[in-house]
Order: sequence, then C-alpha cells, then structure tokens
Amino acid sequence: MSRNTRPQKRSDTQAKANARTRRRPSWWSWAAIAVPVFALAAVMLLGGGDDSGSDDAIGSPAPGFDLPTADGSRQTLDGVLANGDALLYFSMGPGCDGCFHQIPEIADDLAEQGITLVPVMVDPAPRVATEAQRFGIVTPILIDADRSVSEAYDMIGVYGHQDRPSHSFALVDQQGQIKWVKHYAEMFVPLDRLLADLGAPA
Repeated sequence: MSRNTRPQKRSDTQAKANARTRRRPSWWSWAAIAVPVFALAAVMLLGGGDDSGSDDAIGSPAPGFDLPTADGSRQTLDGVLANGDALLYFSMGPGCDGCFHQIPEIADDLAEQGITLVPVMVDPAPRVATEAQRFGIVTPILIDADRSVSEAYDMIGVYGHQDRPSHSFALVDQQGQIKWVKHYAEMFVPLDRLLADLGAPA
C-alpha cells in the first residue's frame, strides 16, 4: 500500500506544476493584447485627430459642391443654403450601422431649427441606397465618389480612416461660411449631445 502512495503523490505534484505552467501567460500573449492597444493610441495621437473641430476652417468660405444623391437627384451647396443653414455630415457609410441610424436621429429636429442635414458618403450610390432603404431613411444622401468634397472639407484621414470620413460634421451658415466643425470618435452621437455641441437648444 505504501509503495503505491508515493508515485501517486509525485504524479499529483507534477500535474499541479504543469497546470501552473499552462496558466502562466507567455510574453507573446501579453504582446498580442498590448500591441493593438498601443497602435490605436498612436493613431489617435499622431494622425487620427480628436473629437474637436478644426479652428482653421471656422469662419472661412465653405467649399461649394454639386453632387449626385443616392436616389438619383442632385444637390448643390447653394441650393441647400437657400433654405437656411446646413449641417454637412460626413460618415463612413455602408458597414457602419450607427452612421445610418444617425440620420433619422437628428434630421427632423435640426429641420425644426432651420438647419438642413446633408449626409455625405463616398461609397457607390446603389450600395448607399440599399442601406438607406434598410434604415427607412428619406433624407437625400450625397455621393462623393471621388472624395473631392470630403477632402475640401478636410474630412479624410480622421481617426485613422485614410480613404474615407469617420463621423464628422461641418455647420455652414446661409451666407456660406463655416461656423462649426467637429469630429467624433463614436459612430453615433445622440441628439441632445449634438445639439449641445452645436450650441442649439435641445
């Protein structure tokens, strides 16, 4: 009986040691977690911008545009401003559900304050139209296929999105001046927060 007990104790001790070894994370497991975190931080600090606006653009003339919409019509900046101020909304577009939810979240309330919401996306019109229909959106979405308008408003490259806008807004008054610009890290901004940032009554 005693001869069988000792090997069993050695086996139990070895099993516990092996289990501790298996549970101990190796350096590369920590690296796999840490590297993406540090990379994201670097993008935010070095090239991704922040959730503020560009002071350089404020007070300058807004770049004009004449763009097709996802529903086949066209819109110009002058045409939009004929009805009052305009809030241009540059977003990632298809693949970002929050970007589409954003439009009905704010369009009607902005209209009540005399501000026309003008969504701008860079993806092909049929793809944008399909997504707009899925979300029940009736607000015209402008298609900036060559990104020229997005670039003119300095909306490309924010938060690391090198080929498209992220989630950014530019308020243009009826005289054609840029009054406010803001880039958000989030892909959806609640109405009350947006109105507060705009300085508009909620």
